[in-house]
Amino acid sequence: MDLKIVLDFIESINSANIDRLYELMSNDHEFIDSRGNSMVGNDHMKKAWMGYFDLFSDYKIEITDTLQNDSVIVLLGYASGTYKTNTNHADKANHWKVPASWKAIVVDKKIKLWQVYADNSVVIEIINKNK
Repeated sequence: MDLKIVLDFIESINSANIDRLYELMSNDHEFIDSRGNSMVGNDHMKKAWMGYFDLFSDYKIEITDTLQNDSVIVLLGYASGTYKTNTNHADKANHWKVPASWKAIVVDKKIKLWQVYADNSVVIEIINKNK
């Protein structure tokens, strides 16, 4: 059941369904990004996801493998998206795809923790190139 909740969360990310993401996060949901920065609270994360989809409207997670130990689920695969600029919303030069992994903890049928592990240097280079 926990894996299904995590896969629903990923599907909500892939379809940029903010309302469904919000429903799947616990009130004390914690997000940890690839640099170790943490944000707590589903209300904060709802706003953060909205901002992220504004920057990368086609952001997708592709899962190749899953590992589960009780309520802890590890997902391996790829993250991809296209950085949207003010002048060009879908420039192929701004597209990126990186290997990534995620750690999810499900408590009471809600995502309590979502942690991302990825080398985002390519994404940062694209953003800096467009400044």
